[in-house]
Amino acid sequence: MNTEKFIINDKANVQKLIIADIKDSINRQNLEPGDKLPSERVLSQKFQVPRNIVREALQKLEFYGLVNSVPQSGTFVAHIGVTAMNGMIDDIMDLKSPDFKSLVETRILLELKTVSLAAKNRTKSELENIKLAMEAYKSKVLTGKDAVQEDLLFHLAIAKASGNSTLRTLMLFITPEIITKFEEHHVCGNDRAYKGINQHDAIYQAIEMQDENAAEEMMKLHFSELFIYCNKNLNNQNQEQILSKN
Repeated sequence: MNTEKFIINDKANVQKLIIADIKDSINRQNLEPGDKLPSERVLSQKFQVPRNIVREALQKLEFYGLVNSVPQSGTFVAHIGVTAMNGMIDDIMDLKSPDFKSLVETRILLELKTVSLAAKNRTKSELENIKLAMEAYKSKVLTGKDAVQEDLLFHLAIAKASGNSTLRTLMLFITPEIITKFEEHHVCGNDRAYKGINQHDAIYQAIEMQDENAAEEMMKLHFSELFIYCNKNLNNQNQEQILSKN
C-alpha cells in the first residue's frame, strides 16, 4: 500500500484503510504471532490523521482478538494463523452497522438461551436483582415514564443470572445500540409497555420456580409482538425507501 497522504472526512473509511494497511504489513513482512506492528505515531503520520482514529482502528482489531495491545510497549500480532487472520480482517472490513431488525433477531436468540440458563443456574441474590429490575420497570411504566432502559436492565439481570459470561458479554455489547434503535423507532408505546409488566412477572415467576421450559416460553411470548413489528413495519419502511428512490 502506498504512503500517500489521505485526506478523507469519513472516519470509518480511514479506519478501514488503516486496517487494510496493517493486513498488508503482516503479509508483506511475514509478521508472525508476537511481532510488533507499526506504532500509533507512525500510522498517524502515514495517514495524516489524529492518533485517536488510529487507536480506534487498533482497538477494533483487538476486540476481535487479532492483535494484543501492551501498555508502554505497543501492539502485537495475536497468536492466529495468517490465513485465518486475513479472512477475519476481510470480514471486519466488510461489516456494516447492524440494522434494528438484525439486532432484534440476535437479541431474541440470546435471550431464549440466557433465560433458560438463568432458570437453571440463578442464585437467590441474582433472583433478587431480577426482581428489583422488574419493579423499577413497573414503577416507570405506571407513572407514564419511558422505561426502555429499565426493560433492558431487567434482561441484563437475567443474562447475569445465566452464569454464562460469553452470553452476558454479547448482551452488554448490543444493549447500547438497542436502546438507541428503540428510541429511534418509537417501539415501546404505552400498550406494549403495560403488557411488559405482566410478561416480566411471568418470566420472573418461571425463573424463580427454576422451570427452564416455562421461562423460555414466556420469553418467546414477550418478544412475539416485537418480532412481528420488525417483520411488518421495517419491511414496509424498506419497501417505501426503495420505491421513493425510483
